[in-house]
Amino acid sequence: MKVKVYKLNSFAKTKAGGNAAGVVIDADSLTEKEMGKIAAILGFSETAFILQSDAADFRVRFFTPKEEVDLCGHATIAAFYTMAYLGLLKPGKYKQETKAGILGIEINEDNSVMMNQSVPVFSEIIDKNELADSLNINESQMLGDLPAQIVSTGLRDIMIPVKNIEILNAMKPDMEKIKMISQKYNTVGYHVFTLESLYGGKANCRNFAPLYDIPEESATGTSNGALGCYLYHYGKINSGQESNIVFEQGYSMKKPSEILVSLSVKEKEIQEVRVGGNAMNLTLSEVEL
Repeated sequence: MKVKVYKLNSFAKTKAGGNAAGVVIDADSLTEKEMGKIAAILGFSETAFILQSDAADFRVRFFTPKEEVDLCGHATIAAFYTMAYLGLLKPGKYKQETKAGILGIEINEDNSVMMNQSVPVFSEIIDKNELADSLNINESQMLGDLPAQIVSTGLRDIMIPVKNIEILNAMKPDMEKIKMISQKYNTVGYHVFTLESLYGGKANCRNFAPLYDIPEESATGTSNGALGCYLYHYGKINSGQESNIVFEQGYSMKKPSEILVSLSVKEKEIQEVRVGGNAMNLTLSEVEL
């Protein structure tokens, strides 16, 4: 059996940038095992499978090459951009049913996509020494006024602040140690960032999720949604800036990416989290099962 798969790069800043994802439209006839096999054959960090839903406009399932995950930002952008590009959806608001809940989607006139994420959950603060060892840096190279903390807007990630871009780009993570720590704290992985930027963004980031067979990812929507909430929570985003936050990622991998985060805030409480961006390089191929 041959299955049609669309391939594209979400959050791309340039044609060489973004994070590759696979998209399978009309996936209702596929079994869970077949979805997993397609994701493994493609080898992208995530592949989105679009199904019918009784609770929303679409049900979307996300698979890494290794297993299913509850939510994926860049694969969501890829899925809805693909449907818009093919003329299956018009600009407007939609709902997707995911394992992380029913979440809102907005497609803009340029086919860029903004997706809702869950409101933030702030969890454990983790000893920076433990994390520094796994990143092969010293604790002194981390920012002192921000904690290393697990934050989730759908997926649990450890937010890790470092002092500058030089430290961020030079670090050589120990993937086995990151795996162990991710398992210990029941997290997807690390979202390491500096408040320095290359092109005027709020932060420059690197993301490591070896527990899910993703050594490094060039653009992560869920992690940057959580990062936006974390920075607002700790006073690093000023009032009036929270609706238009730009994060840079992927530059260490020569895959420049730009992720947009928009927070709706009422009386200093985050009411809504939206993450989005554009996509490029849409192509169609077939996978043999």
